[in-house]
Amino acid sequence: MSDTGTAKKPAIALTPGSHVRVRSAGPDDQAIDSVGRFRGLVSIGGDNTLAIELDGGEGEEKGRIRLVPVPALLAVDILEAAKPEEEKRNDSSQAAAYFR
Repeated sequence: MSDTGTAKKPAIALTPGSHVRVRSAGPDDQAIDSVGRFRGLVSIGGDNTLAIELDGGEGEEKGRIRLVPVPALLAVDILEAAKPEEEKRNDSSQAAAYFR
């Protein structure tokens, strides 16, 4: 038997800092391509958007943050995945001092 199909693959996660290409719906049935770093999710009026810090490609300002509404997404390519940050733990001595 072959083990090639049984090896576990890492879970796919869109983590802040990942380099991505996002294709989204634009005006007049045109698609908008945004290439840059995924900065996170932003909620505007109850709607979620992807925050992308643009690389500065064709006619785009480098460093500009583009908010792409989730319903407008056509495709998200993860060009380079960032590792998730370690869970930050509180110092137990600070927590204990609070309850004294």
